[in-house]
Amino acid sequence: MLWIMTMGRRLNGVYAAFMLVAFMMGVAGALQAPTLSLFLSREVGAQPFWVGLFYTVNAIAGIGVSLGLAKRSDSQGDRRKLIMFCCLMAIGNALLFAFNRHYLTLITCGVLLASLANTAMPQLFALAREYADNSAREVVMFSSVMRAQLSLAWVIGPPLAFMLALNYGFTAMFSIAAGIFAISLVLIALILPSVARVAQSVDVPLEQTGGWQDKNVRMLFIASTLMWTCNTMYIIDMPLWISQDLGLPDKLAGILMGTAAGLEIPAMILAGYYVKRFGKRRMMIAAVAAGVLFYLGLIFFHSRTALLILQLFNAVFIGIVAGIGMLWFQDLMPGRAGSATTLFTNSISTGVILAGVIQGAVAQSYGHFAVYWVIAAISVVTLVMTGRVKDV
Repeated sequence: MLWIMTMGRRLNGVYAAFMLVAFMMGVAGALQAPTLSLFLSREVGAQPFWVGLFYTVNAIAGIGVSLGLAKRSDSQGDRRKLIMFCCLMAIGNALLFAFNRHYLTLITCGVLLASLANTAMPQLFALAREYADNSAREVVMFSSVMRAQLSLAWVIGPPLAFMLALNYGFTAMFSIAAGIFAISLVLIALILPSVARVAQSVDVPLEQTGGWQDKNVRMLFIASTLMWTCNTMYIIDMPLWISQDLGLPDKLAGILMGTAAGLEIPAMILAGYYVKRFGKRRMMIAAVAAGVLFYLGLIFFHSRTALLILQLFNAVFIGIVAGIGMLWFQDLMPGRAGSATTLFTNSISTGVILAGVIQGAVAQSYGHFAVYWVIAAISVVTLVMTGRVKDV
């Protein structure tokens, strides 16, 4: 209770604005992402191959654009203005999808706008980290609570997205997403601060500032990529596996996703509270271990009740990895919050690319059940690699 009261005292207007913007941008993103494949298939008329190609091109473009913007944001310019620019691109992207149904336009202009728009979230977290550092606040707890806003957004966003798309059409859904991004842009412009950069001391060797040349950063990136590969393979395959192999209701997939997203929120907040006691490395190892148990559980337990109970392990896995994982990157790369946060988000994008290829190939050749053996094996490798990254 004490830590809740302490956190409440610390939540001044700027902190509340950070959380509100993170939540609103999360909802806007959660309106678009879950229904994208349905939109491309039904509204654009794209065949399954072209739907998959869109996801791949989108992820690859996102990595390139976000890395370029992150490098620039860490060395020059106002990070807040960059976030505003990315929000503006998000508005344009949502409106393009609302009123355009040409595949070539969407995979070119749409992907470019989406790549710029998707950089807003890692830059928002980087700005929050710098503001918390400068104001001598509790960085881990603040970041964990901010990350919890995204989980809350994903509890609300997907069912709202399908309700809007199926009852009012995709034009209305994307237009509402654009409106939410516009409100976020106003809040960023009026409330969020510009934070002065802290120059690295000339006495600090370059390797101490971290970066891709640091073996710990490389190891953490690979481990994080594999974590998100496991998670995305599960998300892609689970709805098909439940309905086709297990014979369970289609709606159970949505219930499982919503349950996991809801449980992630307390997992993130508790992780932020206990990280000082146990350290980031121990908590990440515990999180990946929970992931291993979750994926092994999917192999052996297939009832509705068992699948719901297993979501607790899934929530611990994703909740801690999503919050503490990002901070671990930032601590390994001091003074480069934008690059560190973007490296974390790019590990997610890389995981998505790998997941689509692996899941599709395994499911096509060996069936859906084999997918979970592969996921479990990858999760064990991930656990070993995570244990080899140094604590900070």
